[in-house]
Amino acid sequence: MSGIWLLVASLTISLFLIIIFFTKMNNWNQETKLYTILLLLNFVYSLNAVIGYYFAKKVGLVDIIAIIQKFHLSITFLISYCFLHYNSILLKKDKFNLIHYVFLFFVAIIILLVVVSPIVVINYDDILDVGGQAYYIAIFGVIINFILIIISTIIIVLKKIDIKKLFPLIFLVVLFGFSLLLRVYFPEVITETYCISFVLLIMYHTIENPDVKMLNEVTLAKEQAEHANKAKTDFLSSMSHEIRTPLNAIVGFSSLIENATNLDEAKDNAKDIVEASNTLLEIVNGILDISKIEAGKLELINADYDSYEVLESVAKLISVKMQEKGLDFQVKIAPDIPKYLYGDVTNIKKVIVNLLSNAYKYTDNGTVIYEVNCVLNKNICRLMINVEDTGRGIKKEKIDKLFTKFERLEEDRNTTIEGTGLGLAITKQLIEMMGGKIVVHSVYGKGSKFTIAIDQKIGSPISKKNELNKNKELEVTNKKVLVVDDNTLNLKVAEKLLKDFDLDVTLVSSGYECLDKIKDGEEYDLILMDDMMPKLSATETLERLKTIKGFKIPVIALTANAISGMKEKYLQAGFNDYLAKPIEREELKRVFREFINDGKVKESIDFGELPKEIYEISSKSELLVKEEQEKGAISYDLEYLKENDIDVSKSLELLNDEKTYREMLNEFYNNIEERKTKLQEYLKEDNMKDYAILVHALKSDSKYLGFTKLAEITYKHEMQSKENKKDYIEDNFEELIKEVDNITNIIEKYLKQTY
Repeated sequence: MSGIWLLVASLTISLFLIIIFFTKMNNWNQETKLYTILLLLNFVYSLNAVIGYYFAKKVGLVDIIAIIQKFHLSITFLISYCFLHYNSILLKKDKFNLIHYVFLFFVAIIILLVVVSPIVVINYDDILDVGGQAYYIAIFGVIINFILIIISTIIIVLKKIDIKKLFPLIFLVVLFGFSLLLRVYFPEVITETYCISFVLLIMYHTIENPDVKMLNEVTLAKEQAEHANKAKTDFLSSMSHEIRTPLNAIVGFSSLIENATNLDEAKDNAKDIVEASNTLLEIVNGILDISKIEAGKLELINADYDSYEVLESVAKLISVKMQEKGLDFQVKIAPDIPKYLYGDVTNIKKVIVNLLSNAYKYTDNGTVIYEVNCVLNKNICRLMINVEDTGRGIKKEKIDKLFTKFERLEEDRNTTIEGTGLGLAITKQLIEMMGGKIVVHSVYGKGSKFTIAIDQKIGSPISKKNELNKNKELEVTNKKVLVVDDNTLNLKVAEKLLKDFDLDVTLVSSGYECLDKIKDGEEYDLILMDDMMPKLSATETLERLKTIKGFKIPVIALTANAISGMKEKYLQAGFNDYLAKPIEREELKRVFREFINDGKVKESIDFGELPKEIYEISSKSELLVKEEQEKGAISYDLEYLKENDIDVSKSLELLNDEKTYREMLNEFYNNIEERKTKLQEYLKEDNMKDYAILVHALKSDSKYLGFTKLAEITYKHEMQSKENKKDYIEDNFEELIKEVDNITNIIEKYLKQTY
């Protein structure tokens, strides 16, 4: 009975493992799935062995015993194959390919041969054993699998891949080999089922334990979080340094301009400010670009473009910097490149500029070569762009880190070089988005060569019509526009801007009035609507407008929150577009061109030259005399406002009229006390919603009128009140009121001086 006890023990262990494994199992991966199959096969294997042993004791049941033994041999072979497949997963060869299909074919053939081949059942003196062709075929298959397990194990050890996972398999090979050898001399001792159960038990308590796997996952997640946190800290540290550098330069050179003694000195300082501003813009654009790419919001915009114009313009853009540094900048653009290509020209230029800027930064002396060739295939042109330099070069082991975000190689050597570590990361992602590839060759200390391959369709000659249309006058005369804003000053500014385009403008101060206009059958070509209004917001108003039958008027959101992602937010809410406040004239033209111009422009007709006299204004002109009289009647002391840190220039650029600006100041002055009272009431009543709307309007007015400091303070109050942070509002309310009173006093003195 020695054999039956091992079989029963194997069945018990197998059943025990299945119960506890499926009770705790919480993570499905390929290793776990295969381990699950092994557990189930082993349970059937052990149960079949017990049944076979039972029938072996019955006389005259040879046929049944033969079937049971063939089934037993087939499962033995299957289990050995599963262990082999487990090893292939450790080798990262888990994806099905030709080799896997060959092995599956081998498994099917072996099992088929075992089933159809004769088997000899040996039963003498209570000893059960088998022989025959089926037995030898099954043993041959098992030996082949175990040889392959040994080979793959050696490979895993050499490659040092998850070596700790090999110990149960090594133990299995040794134990299973020992059990087969034992059966040769002691056939009554059936050990193979027990060996497999014991190995699976070891696997459960080592590499396949759900608790251990969960702990490993938690540890991995913790390490990833710590790495991400460190990357964030490093990034913020780098950003604070990179942004502070150009900002300090801007502030410093601005101060020098203020104290400049002559125009040439001021111009030199202004040039430095422009350069520092461009550096700051490059940093911010890099951050926004990488965020858009990772969020999947960066779209490729393909169009026909003049290849030579684009490729040469990039060279011209960077050549000045190269000359200033004394570098030999060589440009080689092949003459066989098709003149017109079709692709995303903006991102192609960005990619080339990033590489050339990189070459400029890391090359102290010598040569930078910018070379463009092409490979033509039917209507596809593969641009081959090379940027080669004689700079510092990159160590071979560091090349893979070039395209990692926020990674700057050899910080100790490159402390004097500005950069965020985003340029090449953006470059690689943009190239891959366009279906291209980038290859890097570098010799440390001698230089680097970057090669880009991007496929572009051969395009068509560019129509100049669209370019001309942008520069021609818009045909929007008498088009009807409805402006919705609860802020009186905003309405007046909008009316002033829109009247300049000869539009028919209607002003309303709430969403309810807007709805009434549309319900009464009023027809408009465009609606401009402020996003934050009390009682009925712009989004709520738009939702109600869309329920009105036949409503198809384009609705544009107006917002003072011109930050990244706002456009997507408004488009998602159903608006056709959005305009940032203060409204820029060019942006307004863009909206008109897209939504109410219908592509029409005032065509220019050549009527011949006008007489020269028509350009001469007589001193007796009635309009000129009237203008001089008005100037004599009223004098606007704008210098007083400038001396008190009011940004008059921006407001005048927007309004294009000093008189209108003064009227807006007067409007602000007349309403400010009422606003202060309401702010105090809202704060006292914990009404953060209406408080946010009112400070938003105050912020908008401040931007229009040039109250820079007040705009900053109200912006902070708006953000905090939206998050219902009353403590911040209470702690900083006095500062807000103090600045409001300061502005009020300045306006009061200004208005008294101008009467």
